Amino acid sequence: MVIFILCALTLPGQALYEYLALWPIPHTRFWQLVSYGFLHGGLLHLAFNMIGFWIFGRVVERQWGSIRYLVYYFVCVFGAAVVSLYTSYMLGHTQITVGASGGVLGLVLAFGLMFPDARLVLFPIPYPVKAKWALVGFVVVSVVLIATDTLPRIAHYAHLGGMLSGWILIQYWRRTSTRF
Repeated sequence: MVIFILCALTLPGQALYEYLALWPIPHTRFWQLVSYGFLHGGLLHLAFNMIGFWIFGRVVERQWGSIRYLVYYFVCVFGAAVVSLYTSYMLGHTQITVGASGGVLGLVLAFGLMFPDARLVLFPIPYPVKAKWALVGFVVVSVVLIATDTLPRIAHYAHLGGMLSGWILIQYWRRTSTRF
């Protein structure tokens, strides 16, 4: 939030934004694979991510503890960046990527896998939906938006990349430890 305010209100903030955002290959710097997750494209983007952190992140952190939670979150952010860079390169896209959405959707995935029958009320659906169906919905919506090229300024591939990298890490943890 502090970085968002700094970037929105100051000229040095704009330079910081340009330095930390995830730029397409070959302009990518290694720190941008994580730093982009601390920037946002607007107040609404920031608000949705913070709501996601509040709803899903606090529950996941309570279940796993702070260290595992942070490792998981940053793996999702990193994975989202890698998928975003790869698809941008393959498709010839040149826009920058910003936002914590890939990490937040990784948290949604973790929550949904831990509590598949938990009932959620998600905007704009006016009635409770089980978490497992919300997960399916997030994936389907992202795939449809990619296929129809709807909302092209949104990094749909990064959203899917955050979920995919989170799923891979959870599978790894399931195979190597008794605690998920």
